[in-house]
Amino acid sequence: GSFGFDFGGKYTKVLEHEQIDYTMSDGRKVSITFHEHDGHTHISETFDPESENAPEMQRAGWQSIIDNFKKYAESR
Repeated sequence: GSFGFDFGGKYTKVLEHEQIDYTMSDGRKVSITFHEHDGHTHISETFDPESENAPEMQRAGWQSIIDNFKKYAESR
């Protein structure tokens, strides 16, 4: 029940431990912010949706990426 995808882009802003912004190759923008709260890191991600899939499906896909990143980071 999973699928993969490839995409490219260009980082437009990187603030260590705070924020990563990038523009995807199709022009959509993504911004990821990191906030510390009570000894834990909280991640917020905003993105320009594409027009092919429903916004809810896109949110679920981006959430899956964040969940996998969490698993990876916690395993280190």
